[in-house]
Amino acid sequence: MSALLQTHALTAFYGDAQALFGIDFSVSRGELVAIIGANGAGKSTFMKAVTGLVPARAQQIELNGQAIGGLPASEIVKRGIALVPEGRRLFASLDVEENLLMGACAGRSGMWNLARVYELFPVLKDKRRQASTSLSGGQQQMVAIGRALMSNPSLLLCDELSLGLAPIVIKEIYSAMPRICAEGMTVVIVEQDVSKAREVSRRLYCFQEGRVSLQGESSDLSPGQISQAYFGTPQDGAHEGPR
Repeated sequence: MSALLQTHALTAFYGDAQALFGIDFSVSRGELVAIIGANGAGKSTFMKAVTGLVPARAQQIELNGQAIGGLPASEIVKRGIALVPEGRRLFASLDVEENLLMGACAGRSGMWNLARVYELFPVLKDKRRQASTSLSGGQQQMVAIGRALMSNPSLLLCDELSLGLAPIVIKEIYSAMPRICAEGMTVVIVEQDVSKAREVSRRLYCFQEGRVSLQGESSDLSPGQISQAYFGTPQDGAHEGPR
């Protein structure tokens, strides 16, 4: 499979504070890849760098072989990357349907429209005229996913899908992933639940202190390897980048 997204020794800073140290990452077309790691490991910063919310150098991020690092977030959406942000970030002044329609502002053509989103999440059709922030946490997450899909991306980034949700709601959210991926969507998820991340992904990356501490086929990585990468020092051979 050809790589849709690649990062090359990606670094990121908040002012003088460095958050990412040489991240090498790739996801191929049609893959679902998971990123795990403790709080502060750099997972969300990585997502923000890829989507133009944190500055990056041009050649550090490539989409379809073209450098996109440092482009404005609005341009990256038009190129085909959509983010489901941590905390959902819905527009409080808009109802459910208006929030979904905001996703279509990128102007990309494709299979995702209101009808398809309502087919994926039927409860949203019933609540489409309600204020988005009046919904339950799980329903708000559905709105955030639907809004991202409405931009018809080639790459969907999902940051902390299950954060703060009840297990039954997490199961419902993840049950939609096979349908999202069925027609070739490429997905990267940041997930706090390691077991869930291994279950749904083909490959897995573990971040630790802004570096990749482990990567591989999800089914091949042992609990011991993951625990060491999550809490211990980066494994031998992992790219550590500049200190």
